Amino acid sequence: MRYSYLAVALAAALGTTVSFNAAAAEGVDSAELAALKAQLAELQAKVAELETRTDAQSDVNIEQAKTNEAVVPAVDSLKKTVNDTKIGGRLFIDMTNRDEKVNGVKTNNSGTGFDVTRFYLTVDHKFDDIWSANLTSDAQYLSFGSGAGANQASSVEVFIKKAYVQAKFSNALFVRAGAADAPWIPFVEKYYGMRYVQNTLVDRLSYGTSADWGLHVGGDTDNGLTYAASVTNGRGYRNPSRSETVDFEGRLGWAPTASTIIGIGAYTGKRGNDTATVNPPQTAKRVNAMAAYAGTKLRLGAEWFQADNWAVTNVIEDSAAGWSAWASYALTDSGITAFGRYDDVDTSKDVNPAFGNTYWHLGVEFPVIKGIKLAAVYKDTTAKTASKTETQEFGIWGDVQF
Repeated sequence: MRYSYLAVALAAALGTTVSFNAAAAEGVDSAELAALKAQLAELQAKVAELETRTDAQSDVNIEQAKTNEAVVPAVDSLKKTVNDTKIGGRLFIDMTNRDEKVNGVKTNNSGTGFDVTRFYLTVDHKFDDIWSANLTSDAQYLSFGSGAGANQASSVEVFIKKAYVQAKFSNALFVRAGAADAPWIPFVEKYYGMRYVQNTLVDRLSYGTSADWGLHVGGDTDNGLTYAASVTNGRGYRNPSRSETVDFEGRLGWAPTASTIIGIGAYTGKRGNDTATVNPPQTAKRVNAMAAYAGTKLRLGAEWFQADNWAVTNVIEDSAAGWSAWASYALTDSGITAFGRYDDVDTSKDVNPAFGNTYWHLGVEFPVIKGIKLAAVYKDTTAKTASKTETQEFGIWGDVQF
């Protein structure tokens, strides 16, 4: 554009010069006149060159504008995708020394080792103000053999824990389809606050699962009511197999204050064992209750459950019941926290009343930086079945979030 302005200025100057020369032509000899004509020709050539450059620059500007029109929407789309997608992770680790004895004889689960008990990788995408999707993987490595679950010695397991599409119409109503949080266990974990040290009562003894495949609804109302309900396969997120019937789990809670909660829950179904070739003689039923306080420094809580015929394929009816209580207190403003917990469960009230499971731990938590905390913990477990298993464990547990 500046070339055009310069060309106009030169043209004006040439016009002035020509007028001046015409007025003074009578007093100028032929040699001077020839020199002036040569200068005029040179200036005209420069003006023509500037006009050509201006036209070329205009073409470049047009092409650049076309490119911008094509690129800007793509960049905006990519920017929206990035802004509407969140990627995070959580890692549960521990390095401990364990002493385990069965009927007084030390087992191979004893010794010192490092465990990555859980690794969650989460991708959460928001399509708009209502629709979103979540994918959460669950991986674990156990170096101590079977432990509390059904894992093989030194096994690595990877599962899809959550994979759902959600429609959230308000805080009081969401609908999820796929593998998502079950109503009870994540609800207790929120107030318990020490999941990385030990999972909660019902989860620890496998009288429930933290997520399952199915249809889920829930929400929180402005007056403190919270609820959730799920219709699921019944086998947990690790096993999305089919069955002839579905299971139902529900939970209702009330928060009289921002720090307190009272909740009840229920479960019923065949736990995914009702198939074309198997007709379980029992229907599993479970009821739950919890009361908790979670303040800025102090946490207190207690959970109770009863599970009837949880082993749905057993011919003889049986039930289990137990309770758990926990407390934690922040000793310093930096977040150093002392905590403890105690569980007591009758695992076979009707068939084998002598069977039971007790568990307790004491520990101190130390925040390292934002997203990383460690805890020094001592654990003690006694499980009475046909044999007696006693386990003592001491070490460091860690929670890493990003």
